[in-house]
Amino acid sequence: MTETPSPEKVEDIEIRLLLEAVYLRYHYDFRNYSMASVRRRLRQARDQLGYPTISALQESVLHDPRLLPRLLGYLTVQVSEMFRDPSYFRAIREKVVPHLRTYPSLKVWIAGCSGGEELYSTVILFREEGLEQRTIFYATDINQDALRTAEAGVYDLDRIQLFTENHRKSGGRSSLSDYYSAGYGRASFDRTLREKVVFSDHSLATDAVFGEMNLISCRNVLIYFERPLQDRVLGLFKDSLARKGFLGLGAKESLRFSAHAPSFTDFARDEKIYQRGNR
Repeated sequence: MTETPSPEKVEDIEIRLLLEAVYLRYHYDFRNYSMASVRRRLRQARDQLGYPTISALQESVLHDPRLLPRLLGYLTVQVSEMFRDPSYFRAIREKVVPHLRTYPSLKVWIAGCSGGEELYSTVILFREEGLEQRTIFYATDINQDALRTAEAGVYDLDRIQLFTENHRKSGGRSSLSDYYSAGYGRASFDRTLREKVVFSDHSLATDAVFGEMNLISCRNVLIYFERPLQDRVLGLFKDSLARKGFLGLGAKESLRFSAHAPSFTDFARDEKIYQRGNR
């Protein structure tokens, strides 16, 4: 007699089939994302988009490409803030920038840039340290809506108080208000902050090396990946970094158990900043 699978097992099958469908149909690969995170997000998508089951959601997204951007909004993480974890940005300012000053030109990659908060934090820091004009910043994400938000650089005004406090704690050399204009409940960041930025669609799960970078910042992204995908991404970062280049990860992320750990040294251990070696 065949055992009847539990509802949870059936749901896991539905989820894996949906992720496979999205990959085969649209080439977005979420198959090695953390199952717990994907399950939570797809349940939310199913309920808020009005589908009785994840299988019904799969059928719709498979046949209606217009649904894909909405689904990506659930599957990709869009929670951030400017100068998040100020000690990280203070370490970039005080420990990494002195090394970067020795280069005539620089390339910085903000991987998984979400709505642009991390990007603008980095550009402002580089402007304050006199490095902006010699730097090209690459801001990438797989979510086109997130990229559009990042490129617009407009945020709700009620978020600015937190951004301002974070900026101050990060060692900011000016007032954050110098970089935006406020009106109608929104803060619009100065368009000059985008003059040295290249916005691009890039998938850490499937796409290749992005260039030779001096600094890669990818924070609070790896925690949503299973170990094989984490290793793929860390290998991608290793191959994308110039020798002696820097990699910044999130507070809960580490290189320690990665196959690529021997290629890096701890540079600012508490802030999860690593430096690539010569091999």
